[in-house]
Amino acid sequence: MKNQKKVAAIHDMSGFGRCSLTVILPVISAMGIQVCPVPTAVMATHTGGFGDVVMKDLSELIPVSLKKYKELKIDFDAVYSGFLASETQIDHCLDFFGSYPDALKVVDPVMGDHGRVYSTYTEELCKRMGELTDVADLITPNVTEAAILLGEKYTQFMEKDTARNWLKRLRERTPTVVITGVHLPDGDVINICADKNGQWAVKCEYVPESYPGTGDLFASVLTGSLLKGCELGEAAGRATAFTEAAITATFEKKTEPRNGVAFEEILPLLTQNNFSREFKRF
Repeated sequence: MKNQKKVAAIHDMSGFGRCSLTVILPVISAMGIQVCPVPTAVMATHTGGFGDVVMKDLSELIPVSLKKYKELKIDFDAVYSGFLASETQIDHCLDFFGSYPDALKVVDPVMGDHGRVYSTYTEELCKRMGELTDVADLITPNVTEAAILLGEKYTQFMEKDTARNWLKRLRERTPTVVITGVHLPDGDVINICADKNGQWAVKCEYVPESYPGTGDLFASVLTGSLLKGCELGEAAGRATAFTEAAITATFEKKTEPRNGVAFEEILPLLTQNNFSREFKRF
């Protein structure tokens, strides 16, 4: 029997709010892939809108977890990192990636959104995140994070030629790049991606609300799809379709946005091989 694929997920865990590990664990697991969480911190809630943060930093757990996995000769098919709270955690992730050179190295460079850098991210920490993306095989920035990585000014609307240029420049640093949430001047919203085989775009149906955890949903489905053998365009189409379905389901429930995306009831969609959005050359 072929061994089940395994992902080491280096993320924080929020007890309430549906983001990071509380999204990643069920989503990738539903795709038939084992998730091995490497928690960077545990929080009662996520940091967006619940007042003072109740948190236990677990930075010291990351290197000892790596040491234990190496002692046990546990291999990972992917190592996937997200929000990081310190330069120390950047160093720990670099060690993790270096210890598994054959694994797919996925970095979701969580640094900001809507043109704003998160308050916990200093200029130096953003620079160190660039070090992490430089050793990754795949990165999944939103437009704000792509601008930070490239040293560009954030723009709410982006011409297609500019988007292609950003993809090209990021690919000079990382083999596979996905930029999410690109708003075109004509009103369309697309997710764009590129690897050695070309560039693709997937159109998104816009919903007038923003929820925590949508980036985690997208990157998790994308990573799982690639590990299951999908090409990049198809993987982006599946990730877009599931994220969009989760956002739509949440919007229809009219729940508070800070509660995150209500994805639980649509997890069975991930078992449908034909569940995807159309992807086109870009």
